[in-house]
Amino acid sequence: MLSYRASLDVSRDLAQAVARLLSAHRIRIGTRRGRRVLGCFAQAVLLLRFMRQRAAVADLARDNAVSLKTAYRYLHEALDVLADQAPELPEVVAEAVNKGTDHLLLDGTLIDTDRVHDPGSRRDRWYSGKHRQHGGLVQVVTDPDGRPLWVSPVEPGCTHDLTAARVHALPALYPAARDGVPTLADKAYTGAGVGIRVPVRRPRGGQVLDRTTRGWNSYVNSARAFVEHGIAHLKTRWRALRRVSLCPRRISAIAATALVLSQMENRY
Repeated sequence: MLSYRASLDVSRDLAQAVARLLSAHRIRIGTRRGRRVLGCFAQAVLLLRFMRQRAAVADLARDNAVSLKTAYRYLHEALDVLADQAPELPEVVAEAVNKGTDHLLLDGTLIDTDRVHDPGSRRDRWYSGKHRQHGGLVQVVTDPDGRPLWVSPVEPGCTHDLTAARVHALPALYPAARDGVPTLADKAYTGAGVGIRVPVRRPRGGQVLDRTTRGWNSYVNSARAFVEHGIAHLKTRWRALRRVSLCPRRISAIAATALVLSQMENRY
């Protein structure tokens, strides 16, 4: 067997911060000292390798000299611990209102997946006709500069953006609009309601929009471009979001973990 040295391009401060969260979790559930094969720091590195490099779980098991089942258990535990640190949307909205934020940005993104598990359903709900591939739909809210503030639980890929937003995002975004913080979104959210501002669709029959409306569309499209930058950052920095090989339902925890890690990196 050939051995080689490798490096992980994340700061040690981030790994130690994750390890502290895992240590607090072990204390909370009553894990006794010396009963785990891996320490908290080694488990944190395992998680960061999965998130940053999209490392295969089999490779993580081999490198840590544990069984495949144990590696999966450590990974899922770490994902759940980090995902629990993700902020709730009402908290994000309240903070934005207190800061006097000009607006929030909302968009959806499809997380590719190569495993589909949907027992009891005759429909292929995880197939997105829009993207022509399997995946899970996640809603993302960012600040005006594109910094991700919140991610939603996953919905099957066949779900429309507006449908997912009505379930997870809009109930918290409406109060923000009433308090002077509207949300900008693309045309997929047309009909979302008061306070969700979208571009105006071009009328049928070849009619042309007037100059004022075209100017409004240009403003919304230029402002909401930053949410796409924020989503691209999450997927680029945390490669586990590019394609998920775990159960599609785990996309919720993976996306929330990516959000928490990005926010922690900003602090460190």
